[in-house]
Amino acid sequence: MFFKVLIQIIRIIVAVTFIFSGFVKLVDPIGSDIKMKEYLSPDVLNIPQLIPYTLLLSILLILSELVLGVMLLVGFKRKWTLAGITILMIIFLFLTWYSAYYNKVTDCGCFGEAIKLSAWGTFYKNVVLIVFIAFLWRENKWIQPLINKNFALWTAFFSFLFGLFISYYVLQHLPIIDFTAYKIGTDIRKGMEYQTGNEIPAIHDFVFWNDDNDFTETILTADNVMLIISYSLAESNLDNFSKIKTLTDKALKEGYVIYCLSASNMEDFYFIRDKYKLNFDMLWGDGTTLKTMIRANPGIMNLEKGVIIGKWNGNDAEKVKL
Repeated sequence: MFFKVLIQIIRIIVAVTFIFSGFVKLVDPIGSDIKMKEYLSPDVLNIPQLIPYTLLLSILLILSELVLGVMLLVGFKRKWTLAGITILMIIFLFLTWYSAYYNKVTDCGCFGEAIKLSAWGTFYKNVVLIVFIAFLWRENKWIQPLINKNFALWTAFFSFLFGLFISYYVLQHLPIIDFTAYKIGTDIRKGMEYQTGNEIPAIHDFVFWNDDNDFTETILTADNVMLIISYSLAESNLDNFSKIKTLTDKALKEGYVIYCLSASNMEDFYFIRDKYKLNFDMLWGDGTTLKTMIRANPGIMNLEKGVIIGKWNGNDAEKVKL
């Protein structure tokens, strides 16, 4: 009886951990894409040939975490579920050990932007989960379907469909929950301040410039600022710039200060500017900062004296309210 109760407790802990981990990444798959690119980069695992596929791989990994967690919770196909969870945990254990030991990727992104753990803290968390999973394997006979097999089957199936729908929605728009330092309502200037006990402010590297001047202060002090953000203009959804053209022309008449923020070269900007007859200039910024600011390429961010009052995917440019 004791083992039966203990196994159910461990089953719930592991399942909820996987579901939570999958969900907080599901609402922001581009964040996982960025983190996977870090792991595959030449100075970490050095597998650059996979980098073009990181978004797809990230979504598959996220769906696997979410669905396997649900399958364990409802008791669907217990041995297949435990096998899948074990494979994922071996991968996670290796990556977090590698990150901690070699100090390569200091934040593994295991819980997206929602919860930050140290590299070693994440590794030890995974060690505990591996021990729990070993207990589940040993006593897997106690993992029975919740209610009945049909309920377990359909719950697992609908969790997969739910994950697919949320992934698609978020990629077409923006994360349904913004865990980044640039969520709506954030005062960027306050976010740049050093806090007691924190080595690095929540917002750092918020610096934008052109060949002549630094425009960071202008962006943070103007009454109405519209930022068209594209970490890479060459990789952006160009079709959105026709809608952005209509929006920015209207915003200029309303007195907005408008800049395109990008890490691209000027030739890429000139091509888009001339093709869509855009009436604003480009400023350079750090690509990672731009990806953190908004999970879209291009995206739109409105500021009032440095406070973020709105964020939109370029797909939704016609929905922006001035």
